[in-house]
Amino acid sequence: MPLPPNINSNFGGKQPKKNPVKFNLWWMYAIVLLFLGGIFYFDNNTVTRQVSYTEFEQYVEKDHGITKIIVFSDKRQVEGYLTDSLAQVIFKATNFKPDQGVQARIETNISSADKISEKIDQWRQTGAFNGEVEYEQSSPLSGIIWSMLPFILLVGLWIFLMRKMSGGANGGGGNGIFSVGKSKAMLFDKDNADKVTFRDVAGLSEAKTEIEEIVEFLKNPSRYTNLGGKIPKGALLVGPPGTGKTLLAKAVAGEADVPFFSMSGSDFVEMFVGVGASRVRDLFRQAKEKAPCIVFIDEIDAVGRARGRNAGMGANDERENTLNQLLTEMDGFGTNSGVIILAATNRADILDKALMRAGRFDRQIYVDLPDLPDRVEIFKVHLRKIKTAPDLDIEMLARQTPGFSGADIANVCNEAALIAARHDKQEVSKEDFNAAVDRIIGGLEKRNKILTDDEKKSIAVHEAGHATVSWHLRYGNPLVKVTIVPRGKALGAAWYLPEERQIVPSQVLLDDICSLLGGRAAEEVFLGHISTGAANDLERVTKQAYAMVAYYGMSEKMPNISYYDSTGQNNIFTNPYSDDRARTIDQEVSRIISEQYERAKAILRQYAEGHAELAKTLITREVIYTEDVERIFGPRPWTSRTDELFGEKEMPKLSSGPVPPPVDDDETDAKKDEQPVADAPAPDQPADDKPSEPEPKS
Repeated sequence: MPLPPNINSNFGGKQPKKNPVKFNLWWMYAIVLLFLGGIFYFDNNTVTRQVSYTEFEQYVEKDHGITKIIVFSDKRQVEGYLTDSLAQVIFKATNFKPDQGVQARIETNISSADKISEKIDQWRQTGAFNGEVEYEQSSPLSGIIWSMLPFILLVGLWIFLMRKMSGGANGGGGNGIFSVGKSKAMLFDKDNADKVTFRDVAGLSEAKTEIEEIVEFLKNPSRYTNLGGKIPKGALLVGPPGTGKTLLAKAVAGEADVPFFSMSGSDFVEMFVGVGASRVRDLFRQAKEKAPCIVFIDEIDAVGRARGRNAGMGANDERENTLNQLLTEMDGFGTNSGVIILAATNRADILDKALMRAGRFDRQIYVDLPDLPDRVEIFKVHLRKIKTAPDLDIEMLARQTPGFSGADIANVCNEAALIAARHDKQEVSKEDFNAAVDRIIGGLEKRNKILTDDEKKSIAVHEAGHATVSWHLRYGNPLVKVTIVPRGKALGAAWYLPEERQIVPSQVLLDDICSLLGGRAAEEVFLGHISTGAANDLERVTKQAYAMVAYYGMSEKMPNISYYDSTGQNNIFTNPYSDDRARTIDQEVSRIISEQYERAKAILRQYAEGHAELAKTLITREVIYTEDVERIFGPRPWTSRTDELFGEKEMPKLSSGPVPPPVDDDETDAKKDEQPVADAPAPDQPADDKPSEPEPKS
């Protein structure tokens, strides 16, 4: 029979010796409680009342109710035991029960033992008292105990509270005040039951290749050292949120047969001065003791932000001290052989340059949003535990979710399973996944939201305008679905399937602006007035036109000029251009938007009949699909937009990029004065400190 996992194999199959019994402070507490309980138990057979000396004499002389007198000469106190009849009179409201052996007594203070002795002799002569008289002295030890007992209890309570506050600091753990400078890193080793391996990480093939090399170095270092190679000291995982940076680190912990320390960057930061640097020192001390090992710091931007960036506004000295200690430990005067640092962040542009240099983080591994093949693999991983329909097309699901991260895909799968369970289905079908994608991008449907006929018509005309203009633009995004059912904050929504690319020509951006302005143009052409429903469209259009002029250098008056600062070091209160140049930028942005708006109106006038039929279908059915638009306008003449742009032979094979699906959700309710929903940057538009995300609305 194999030994349990917690038994060392060096014992040769024999049970190890038990550890000797150690003293525990809880024993002291138990002894004190037993002592107090014993005193209470033994003293529970008597009931006592303090009376004056005059009352004591009355009970002896008139009531003849005293059966026994005990004189304490050292305490100048006398006790008298009462008869049952007198005790029932005195203790009628107490727990005096003579049938259960409970005795009643009274006590009073006296001036001296000699005088009470003379008084007792007088009582005997008059016949008032004929009972037993005892002279006793209280034990000095008991007096000391009773006097010291409150102090002992206070000391015990203080020790108990200090141990709770320290959290076992002497034992090297806890979060108490005495261990505030200790590292909070969690240790994972090969004996952990729950493991994540590289097989559980779908996609990320390039990132896994680089990270697997570090794991292989730890497993077989001679393979590299024989050639004179050195193990990388650190690797930084960079990428948008939800792309699998932390999951990749978990896979490293599961694959590597070395200790793995994991903690967050915010764990170093504390309100006490010097705590962050102390925790960094303690973390690397533990890592050196268990070398070779891996240390993973998640969200390192919490402590690794560039120093002195906001010096005029007051910097956080404690955070900078923590960063300085981290820099020293990673590559300072001492060496940390065998300790590899992994870190993850989605804000690499704000990290300190000293932290990013070679020798600290030798490798920067970019974990990008998954492309189409990666999304297919991610769907397969998350669909393992879901009962899906046999005809489910995973590749089509991947095509319908461009710009989705791994976390978004996991959410889609879970939401689809919940939708299927809500309808009492036995398996999750394609309709459930489509509903899940719609739910995540646009929000829940609000069919009970009251709309007037004029509002419904305005929404239908607006959405039909988007669909008509986009369908007749060469580089417009293919339509998937249009609905006028309120969803989330929008009163109408449209789903498009953009082509994934990383290089976006200027004509694609112009067509995108034109299609976004199609809704506002349709309102002006066919209704004769405009509404607040295009607020979100205008926001996206303005951002994209500004990016074309100020970032991409696509302006006629300002060609090949970009004012985008990728380092983030420019002063946020000043512009890097003059007032005249700012006026030129505004003029160019206005020109681009005006030209595309007139272009959209021209397309709508040319296909007015088709637009009217499309809007009528929307009012009747509330939702239309690609087949309905193709039935009205005919098939699109452009099958491949990339061939039109670059030529079929010269077109390079571009890797897919994080271009979010443009989703139109306009016709914001003007009666409730809702604020327009903020948009993500335009495709390929630089965004300061903002990672790419799937665009939920347009």
